[in-house]
This record gives sequence, structure tokens and C-alpha cells, in this order.
Amino acid sequence: MAIVGERMKKVLIIFGTRPEAIKMVPLIYALQREHQHFHLSVCVTAQHREMLDQVLSLFEIEPEYDLDMMKPHQDLYTITSEILVGLKEVLLDCQPDIVLVHGDTTTTFSASLASFYQHIPVGHIEAGLRTHQRYSPFPEEANRKLTSVLATYHFAPTFSAKENLAKEGITEGVVVTGNTVIDTLFLMLEKIDNEPLLKERILLNLQTSGLLFDVTKESFILVTGHRRESFGEGFLNICYALKEIAQRYESIRIIYPVHLNPQVQKPVYEILDGIENISLISPLEYPEFIYLMSQSEMILTDSGGIQEEAPSLGKPVLVMRDTTERPEAILSGTVKLVGTTQEKIVQSVVTLLENPDAYEKMAQAHNPYGEGEASEKIVEFLKNNER
Repeated sequence: MAIVGERMKKVLIIFGTRPEAIKMVPLIYALQREHQHFHLSVCVTAQHREMLDQVLSLFEIEPEYDLDMMKPHQDLYTITSEILVGLKEVLLDCQPDIVLVHGDTTTTFSASLASFYQHIPVGHIEAGLRTHQRYSPFPEEANRKLTSVLATYHFAPTFSAKENLAKEGITEGVVVTGNTVIDTLFLMLEKIDNEPLLKERILLNLQTSGLLFDVTKESFILVTGHRRESFGEGFLNICYALKEIAQRYESIRIIYPVHLNPQVQKPVYEILDGIENISLISPLEYPEFIYLMSQSEMILTDSGGIQEEAPSLGKPVLVMRDTTERPEAILSGTVKLVGTTQEKIVQSVVTLLENPDAYEKMAQAHNPYGEGEASEKIVEFLKNNER
């Protein structure tokens, strides 16, 4: 029950993709624990359907609203307009005191705009990330900047992100919290450690995913890649770099869960399929991926979330992008930006494989994204700040 004389705040959380869901899970849990202060509702746009549902099922989250937006051949025009229109009725029905969005997806921007149209304050989780290059990453850089303009509260993961907001004239309602993805990471690691049946399921799923070896017995490099800005020459370079690494180090295994986008699948399978020590596997569910990260030697990626998660696991991360909106990890030494040129990717991997000092320096670096308390900090802020 609510405290006498205090009205419960109605909070609506909106997200649409698997990465958003993963990062919002601990915040949903934290708000549910504070049920005497908050009335929580969850809305999913299902911008990505199947991969989103995996996370909802894993963490037993049942949304009150589901727009089910994913359709074949959808583009940014379709997603943006349909989410904007679909959320009108959700907001009118829910009448929230605040809407919480995450990160930089099309759902994030569209939900912020829909809330603004109804004069509903928006709290932006993971606010202030910037590459300062409009089209890199695309459309994420524009999405997060536009969301910052519309939001009332800005939950920045780091002081660097807070400074980015200040440079844009955004100084009110800004709080540094750390990143909620670390909260979720620790939740997942705890589940894997404490639930033997879950670990058994993870290992079984890995065996049936296309893996060609036993991950509990052999060293491996974990790879992910899916960014639009790398399509074309960038992906070709990444694939040729992986091929060169595999041929140079036959005892090192490479695991690459291949994104379903045809512009990723085509070059990856044309160049890397059939190489004995490269396992091209289907996209993984969250528990399987976290387990692989925890067991890997290093990670090559263009993902944002992995740049934040891997340092807590003591894993060096080589980012196959020319820019990153997460400079804190680079400055702390946990992450290295290696671009999408074949030579630089290969040389960076060689250095970590052959130079123990270089490896240990990255593996032991401090994680700048917090210690798993971001969600609690956000909830505490919401409890103490009125509309």
C-alpha cells in the first residue's frame, strides 16, 4: 500500500529491442520492489520480436501493453510512424506520471516524442552518449540526441556522458548512475552460478547452435558484428581479418554468432564458412552469450553493450568501429578501438595473444560503468523528485 497522504507515481517503461530489454530488466525489478511508491506498467513496441521475447521470458516480464510492431521489410519510416501512432492510445490509457526510455533506438526516440506530445515527462536511461558524428552510428546518434532534447530527466552512465549533456546546454535533471547493463550482468551471472539446470541448458544449447568444439575445454575468441555503418567494405575487412587470425593461430578457436541481417550473413558465410577453427553459429539467447563472454579469451565486437559488460568479466575488448560513444572504457584501458581495417584488427589480436603484459593490462582494468547499482540510484532519484 502507498503511504497515507502520498500518491503513488505511475511509471511507464517503454522499450522495443533485446538490448533495451536487457538493460531495463533490473530497473523493472527495482521499481517492483518499491511497489509502495510506484505503480509500474511496461510497454513493448516489439521493434524486434523474437529476440525481445527471449529476454521477456527469461526474466519473467509480462508487459501490460504490446504494440507488436515488427513486420517484414520494415524501414525507419515505418517503425517511427507506427510506434508514434500506436503509443498515443497507450499513453491515454495508462496516464503515466513519467515515461522511462532507454538508449538510442527508434523506439526510444518515438516514445519520447509521443510522450512530449502529451506533456508527459520522459526519463532517459543511458543518456549523454555521443560520437559527435551524426551518421555514426546511424540512426542511433541522432536518436539519442533528439531524445535528450525531449527528456526531462537524464540518467547518465558516466561523468563523461554528463559532460556531453552539459555541452549541449542540458544541466537540469541530470544524475550519474552507472549503467544498468552491469546490474543485469550480475543478475545473470548469479542465475548461472545458482541454477545448475540453467547451466546445463546453456551448454546443451551451445552444442546444438553449430559449435564445433567444447567451450569448457578450449580457448576461444568471441566475435560479434552487426552495425550498419560497417556494411560493405567494412564487413569484408572484418571477415578477412578473422580468416587471417584463424589461419595464423590454428589452436585458437573463434566463435561468431552471426546476426540474421542478410548484409551480415552474406560476407560472413562467403569468406569464413568451412574454416576449421571458426564456428559460425546462430544468434544466441542472453544466458548463452553471457556464458561465452565469461569463458572467452577476448572479444572482438562492434556492440555498445559488450564494451560495458566485458570489463566486469576481465575480458579485453577490441572494438571494430572507427568511433565509439563509450570513450570511458578506452580511457580506462579495458577497450581498444581498432576500426575495420584488416591489418589493424589482426595486429591488435596478435598483440594480445603474444604479449601477456598487454593482455593483463586490459584484463585487469577497472570498469568505468559502475558496480551494479545503477537501477537503485535511478529509483531513489525518482522517489525524491516530483514531476
